[in-house]
Amino acid sequence: MPLGRRMSKDVAELLEADRVLAETYRERLAGATEAEAALRAAQGADSTDTGARAEAVAFDQALTAVLQAAEAAERVAAGPKVYAAEGADAKTRRAAEIALRRSKAKTAVRPWTDEVDRLRTAREAHRLSYRDVPAAAV
Repeated sequence: MPLGRRMSKDVAELLEADRVLAETYRERLAGATEAEAALRAAQGADSTDTGARAEAVAFDQALTAVLQAAEAAERVAAGPKVYAAEGADAKTRRAAEIALRRSKAKTAVRPWTDEVDRLRTAREAHRLSYRDVPAAAV
């Protein structure tokens, strides 16, 4: 008789999928760093913003990918209570939301929460500051 906490197969599958995604965090972060370097090089080489549009899109996609991996790592660190299976009732989903909010204060989860916040801020700053089309001369 196992003494561990029981979880449904759906929750176990979600947790395992997040573990796999969380393991790719370092590679995705390195990819985002490379994409940012390529964007900065393209911005430095071109006098207009239109030449760096492809690099800006690639950097945004790389930031989104690393953000997804960091969020998955945060959920894995929080534990199986933060998962609600597909089709779960409202009470179960709400309990999972509350468990996630509570777990964000734990010392094991807090670094991932800070990293998710940092990555979201970087992605939004990039989206707000980069113009892909030059301003029209008035």
